[in-house]
Amino acid sequence: MFLPRRTPQRQDLPPPVQLPPSLAGDPTLPYPAIGTELHELRLQIPGLQGSVLGGVDGLLITHDVPDNLNPDDLAAMAAATFGLGRQVSLRLGQGEFRQSTVRNEAGHFSVYAVGPHALLSVVGADAINVARLHLHAPPVAERLAKLINPH
Repeated sequence: MFLPRRTPQRQDLPPPVQLPPSLAGDPTLPYPAIGTELHELRLQIPGLQGSVLGGVDGLLITHDVPDNLNPDDLAAMAAATFGLGRQVSLRLGQGEFRQSTVRNEAGHFSVYAVGPHALLSVVGADAINVARLHLHAPPVAERLAKLINPH
């Protein structure tokens, strides 16, 4: 008995992206301004429990989360979500990763691209207004991208 073989993979995929050094712990980042953006997002969206800014490498840059959430874990999960989303976008030819949301029984986890090297992740309760989140979070991600890479 023979098992079916996979069909040959497409060879026209772009080469892997070469990432810059991690942003985690970068002393030149404007942490107060970043913290203000994260805090204000939480105030704008009822049910938003916290937010994290992390690198695409999964390392934490900074956060605005309560003690019951681990910001390092959230940064790592955001990077994993980004990795899967990036592969989906490459395979489908739909351009760069922008956003992904996971809905769970008791809440939501959303990840937004912050330029090419960072990710904004947010955790929300089940009652969060996801449409409102998707309205407010992308402009915050754009402002954060300008803060971490002002060039």
